[in-house]
Amino acid sequence: MSSQIAHAKKNLFENGFLDMEVDPTMDLVEAIQALKKEKNMVILAHYYQESEVQDVADYIGDSLQLSQKAAKTDADIIVFAGVHFMAETAKMLNPNKKVILPDLKAGCSLADSCPPSLFSKFKEKYPDHVVISYINCTAELKTLTDICCTSSNAEVIVNSVPEEKGIIFAPDKNLGAYLIKKTGRDMVLWNGACMVHEIFSAEKITKLKVRHPNALFIAHPECEEHILKMADFIGSTSQLLNFTKSSEATSFIVGTEAGIIHQMELASPDKEFIAAPPDSNCACNECPYMKLNTMEKLYLCMKYELPEIILEDWIIEQGRKSIDRMLEISAKAGFKA
Repeated sequence: MSSQIAHAKKNLFENGFLDMEVDPTMDLVEAIQALKKEKNMVILAHYYQESEVQDVADYIGDSLQLSQKAAKTDADIIVFAGVHFMAETAKMLNPNKKVILPDLKAGCSLADSCPPSLFSKFKEKYPDHVVISYINCTAELKTLTDICCTSSNAEVIVNSVPEEKGIIFAPDKNLGAYLIKKTGRDMVLWNGACMVHEIFSAEKITKLKVRHPNALFIAHPECEEHILKMADFIGSTSQLLNFTKSSEATSFIVGTEAGIIHQMELASPDKEFIAAPPDSNCACNECPYMKLNTMEKLYLCMKYELPEIILEDWIIEQGRKSIDRMLEISAKAGFKA
């Protein structure tokens, strides 16, 4: 192996990106498809990825759908075009498979908002409570969790806990507050949040609704309460997508990460989709972590099979129980990948 390739692999493993250039004349779609076939790889992509990454994926979905696909795949290598906690989940469900992520720095502000060491002390205050953690959390936090949930199945998961049992919900306080209203359960909330879903401007959304009076405002439950109060429909990423497909409305203001609009436009090319504006002039309604994954990084990680997600055995063993429980409850409730 040449010193250049050795250096490139070391850099990719340590930093999640390569400083080597990809031939700009290369047909990346063709090269990625060839690698996928040659190495029996499967590409799982979240709705918030860049549109071209979504277009080369085998499966596109939200956290629940991708967890279900990861649990069932017969591929030798799982390529996760998403963020770190998603790839960790895939590894926990497939401990004997190789799981790779285009950029190791593709983290999550919500997962970062709940350090396991601090949460462990918080949990000690409520020893008899059931811990439900939003899947947007670290693998280590899942070891402190009884049941995981996603925004798609959160209400079902909460309702699966006997009414006499107390519940700690982590790490998203906005989703937790929304679930308290939906279920009537008095849950203890960890004070975490997603930076993308906390920046939407009520004033700017109101102005958009004035300019587009026939548009429906749809929002993700990770948004703050005052934003959710404005929404015509609230749902997970996949639920928002399905709503735009079935609704008779032809115009939508979308209150979640803007990457989902690509799938909405593909599914309903005759409808209009407007990204809800953030409370600034930046592109804050795009997750900077999700957008770290590019076609070039996807190709390189598939070529070198790095960076690989490595988890300690105890984390996989203890953390997987919360994911398996979520998938079991979801299956009984009829959630399908």
